[in-house]
Amino acid sequence: MAKVRIQWVKSAIGYNHNQRLVLEALGLRRLNQTVVHEDSPTIRGMVHKIRHMLKVSAEVNTSEAK
Repeated sequence: MAKVRIQWVKSAIGYNHNQRLVLEALGLRRLNQTVVHEDSPTIRGMVHKIRHMLKVSAEVNTSEAK
């Protein structure tokens, strides 16, 4: 299955508490951190909610994701 690389690029200061919870749920703990997730509708919805704080690369090869 395809993977998505998500990087947190903008601070959550001044944004809604629910948006901070989405950052935590994605596994992002600090600014400029990058995580890799399976591409699913759930992950896409979470990314869409906080798209103004993230940088997303569409697909990652499974060998590159390690």
